[in-house]
Amino acid sequence: MIDFHCHLDLYPNARQIAEDCRRRGLYVLSVTTTPAAWNGSSALACEAPRILTALGLHPQIAQERRAELPLFDELLPQVRCVGEIGLDGGAASRRDWETQSAVFEHILAKCSAAGGRIMSIHSRKAASHVLDMLAKFPDAGIPILHWYSGGYEDLKRAIAFGCWFSVGPAMLQGVRGTALSARIPRHRILTESDGPFARVDGRRAFPWDVDVAQLRLAKIWGLTDKETEEILHGNLRQLFYRAM
Repeated sequence: MIDFHCHLDLYPNARQIAEDCRRRGLYVLSVTTTPAAWNGSSALACEAPRILTALGLHPQIAQERRAELPLFDELLPQVRCVGEIGLDGGAASRRDWETQSAVFEHILAKCSAAGGRIMSIHSRKAASHVLDMLAKFPDAGIPILHWYSGGYEDLKRAIAFGCWFSVGPAMLQGVRGTALSARIPRHRILTESDGPFARVDGRRAFPWDVDVAQLRLAKIWGLTDKETEEILHGNLRQLFYRAM
């Protein structure tokens, strides 16, 4: 199974969750919300080679943490993946829009100068702006839009641009999320949990809940669970091959 967007360090029992992921053989992208969290988060994966720790600065806390950008720059050469980064257009975050944009632009510029990174990107109520920014930095790497919730026109634009997408149980439990996922090319999709923030059956999502997303994708695609798993694992291999 693949969980390509999980806040592993934000579980109350993070070390146990990491060990459970290792024992289950999960491939996990452990995203961070601040550069200062990267060292502690990466320590969770020290005995789990299938867990990768991404370097991030979440747009919802860009205002409070923008002073950590020099630390982001310092750590960037050590990582293959960047996230969670992006823009948030929600009502509570719009007041910090200029700071968000400046932080996101800085990160994309640094990724571009570093030869590109795999990027897990937040685009809630900001998909069009995220795509505009990505177009300014085409060499920043491979963008993966996490839990895409924008419009269909922006989805078509993102696909044409070459974006990938990660989808989880919470996204696929709704009619609109399912409809959006059905329009994403099969060869550019990965599963995610977005735990511990996302909810599954009224509780916090765990990385292994991606099996629910996998089953729902199988239904959308009209395939067996095994066939769907093979596609997703092939996608993961192709993603890292392209990023080399």
